[in-house]
Amino acid sequence: MAQTWDTPRSQAGRSSDWRWQLRHAVTTVDQLARELALTDRERLAIEHASLHGLPLLVTPYFLSLVDRARRDCPIRIQCLPSPREALVVPGDRTDPLGENDHAVAPFLVQRYPDRALLIATTGCAVHCRFCTRSRLVRQGRGATPLSSLRPALDYLRAHGEIREVILSGGDPLVFSTNRLIKLLEAIRSIQHIEVIRIGTRVPSVLPMRIDADLVTALEGLQPIWFMVHFNHPRELTPQARQALSMLVDGGFPVMSQSVLLRGVNDDPDVLAELFRGLVRERVRPYYLLHADVVAGTAHLRTSLARSVEVHAALQGRVSGIAVPKLVVDTPGGRGKVVVGPEVVLSQVGGRTVLRTFRGELVEVLDPPAALDDERDESLADG
Repeated sequence: MAQTWDTPRSQAGRSSDWRWQLRHAVTTVDQLARELALTDRERLAIEHASLHGLPLLVTPYFLSLVDRARRDCPIRIQCLPSPREALVVPGDRTDPLGENDHAVAPFLVQRYPDRALLIATTGCAVHCRFCTRSRLVRQGRGATPLSSLRPALDYLRAHGEIREVILSGGDPLVFSTNRLIKLLEAIRSIQHIEVIRIGTRVPSVLPMRIDADLVTALEGLQPIWFMVHFNHPRELTPQARQALSMLVDGGFPVMSQSVLLRGVNDDPDVLAELFRGLVRERVRPYYLLHADVVAGTAHLRTSLARSVEVHAALQGRVSGIAVPKLVVDTPGGRGKVVVGPEVVLSQVGGRTVLRTFRGELVEVLDPPAALDDERDESLADG
């Protein structure tokens, strides 16, 4: 059933400057209470998070997207601490992807043979309650000094098998443009690095950061791919759409990832609207992530069976370019695994039975093995 939401509050009277947004980010109970009616439990959760967990941090812009009339607003769920964050369940991990174990240099993680992830900052525009790196982000140290990244850059120079660097954090786009460009130039100077990928949630939570100066500064450092992060169609505001258009018009390929979150987007209709909206902005939905097993986030995670069910419901009803891969980033850093419903029902004697998205069973036949023998003989004759 389609849900109705109020219109996001206007940003009229609020600065459209991204630095202003960061300076005026909401971080305390008192600040938030001036914007939203809070329950006693929410107040306690915010205070607990500031002392023992991931502190509250949300830009005025992203907070303006909250439906004030609904406590189940998907934006509210994503950015407000919950009392349930104090609960730790079996399987929870503080470092769910085993990044500490796969660190090859300070701030550099290598889990795959040909690429590495550089943690350039622990600063963000919004503290998402499901944050995979909350163990780092909660420290609030911000940008990693370039001098501290030298060992990581030295490692990259010494390992020619690494062809791609994923710049992540935190969010690297909360850097000043000058600082960001200096880091990207240092990476680009390594000849065997072919591609730089920037992981960012800025287009959805701080879209005014994507401006002409940033795009122009990045153009000379291509190829750069962007992996942006949108979880709900409510985030696809006119400002967010403009930010995405500026990146695409600047010549940057843009992909998107979404995290399946209970009560936010674990609904095929919600995801279909989101993915269609992204495709309209020339953004390719690439990953639909089963939520990582971050300690204190069990209340936000769906079961894996539910994730598969939601993803399966998109097949056939949404254009193929609008359907991302459903993946589990396996605990302990063993890499991403693509998952989905069982579609291969049997394989016997060159006959494979498949189940279509409509539930129909279709048989696919392999070519006769004898054809290989005939081809070998014809080649020999030639």
